[in-house]
Amino acid sequence: MKRILIVDDEPNIVMTLEYAFKKKDFEVYIARDGGEAMQILKNNIPDVVLLDIMMPNVDGYQTLDHIKKSEALKNTKVVFLTAKNKISDIEKGLKLGADKYLTKPFSIKKIVSEILELLN
Repeated sequence: MKRILIVDDEPNIVMTLEYAFKKKDFEVYIARDGGEAMQILKNNIPDVVLLDIMMPNVDGYQTLDHIKKSEALKNTKVVFLTAKNKISDIEKGLKLGADKYLTKPFSIKKIVSEILELLN
């Protein structure tokens, strides 16, 4: 079973993504910000982290940095899913080590297929 950590502070987005990935037989973990994500990542190694950038407390860039520095998480894929959609934002996210950069608003079908493609 594939494991995904969804990190976003918007409850409606989290619910939609959680439902879609559970339908595809993913084990789903949820965090409302990067700090919560880091707590979850201490005991769980997901196959992929779906990560917003703009969140309270610990943002997506800080969370990505934490993941990239962790030996235990070296095989975990990171996908930004964010409203930051300027070319410079996308380039920054990929340069910092994200495996994919997807923008909001989004098609749930596209997100699921992008994640499945990344994991295969």
